[in-house]
Amino acid sequence: QVQLVESGGGLVQAGGSLRLSCVASGRTFSSYAMGWFRQAPGKEREFVAAITWSGGSTYVEDSVRGRFTISRDQAKNTVYLQMNSLKPEDTAVYYCAAGPSFVDLLRNQIDNLDAWGQGTLVTVSS
Repeated sequence: QVQLVESGGGLVQAGGSLRLSCVASGRTFSSYAMGWFRQAPGKEREFVAAITWSGGSTYVEDSVRGRFTISRDQAKNTVYLQMNSLKPEDTAVYYCAAGPSFVDLLRNQIDNLDAWGQGTLVTVSS
């Protein structure tokens, strides 16, 4: 079972950037598709971005496409979410998740995911 720890959240002004990191423990990181989700106050958790186990394919949700980029470093057991041009509506707790299926991440099939991080708070001020 993989365990995930996120970092990199914080307070930033609108238009600024942050890079979130998610470090995985365990030797099976490279076999997992990885994703980022977020949950804003009073709202349901929503899918943000996903990357295949190899890093060969990525998908970013429409609302953040062109501003957010997902990537992974297999040697460091880490997946990243680079967030640029941040907006107040990006304010949320951001979670990384691991699962055997890239498609399950895209379809927000959270019951099929194997692990979640504890979340990191991103606050974007106007």
